Amino acid sequence: MGSWEKGVKGRIAGAGPGERSGVAKRSDRTTASPTHPALARRFVVGISGASGAWYAQRLLEILLSQGHEVHLVVSDYGKRLLFDESGIKTIDLASLCPKLAKGAKASEISKNLFIHPNKDVGAVIASGSFLHDGMVVIPCSSASLGAMATGGGSNLLCRAAMVTLKERRPLIVCHREMPLSLIDIRNMETLALAGATICSPNPGFYLLPKTVEEIVDFTVGKVLDLLKVEHGLKTRWESD
Repeated sequence: MGSWEKGVKGRIAGAGPGERSGVAKRSDRTTASPTHPALARRFVVGISGASGAWYAQRLLEILLSQGHEVHLVVSDYGKRLLFDESGIKTIDLASLCPKLAKGAKASEISKNLFIHPNKDVGAVIASGSFLHDGMVVIPCSSASLGAMATGGGSNLLCRAAMVTLKERRPLIVCHREMPLSLIDIRNMETLALAGATICSPNPGFYLLPKTVEEIVDFTVGKVLDLLKVEHGLKTRWESD
């Protein structure tokens, strides 16, 4: 893995195609920008089974293109979502971020993407000793919302989220189902009181978007702001 160090050697039992559960050596560098990709940070991204695959793919594309290290976990319904909305059959860089996979830095970028099996609750991201700069669940289903709100740790996505909260690290939950039931509302309240940020993918139209991609970028830009990651997406209101 070049300059990175593997924390786990070999394939993890239950891992699907393209899935690996390794850990890269933590750097002391804490800031990053598009112009300084070497100043990398570490993030955890979870994908569950609500509609919104494009949000997740765009977020991954930007984080990886800037040189950040991303640890990805996809639920079983999340895999179904990726297939239904983007035709993705294999969870890997080529399928999730085809533009990056075809670029000149594809080999370097692939080393920064760690894909963990959702059933492996013993993966590194399930440990509080695993340092990272924030976790995003995008999109987040009501089922995963409820599991996180009740402290459920039967799968890696929810376990990693619970650890993120107890370690007082940023947890951004992009719940993408509507209308909301009282159960959803109370689960959001529970997570918010525990320290999570509820960031529902509600686009703003004041920038007069003309494409679906621009609407997606608006939400992803909001998530990047919460992670304190610099970006050039159109999200800012500027009055005349």
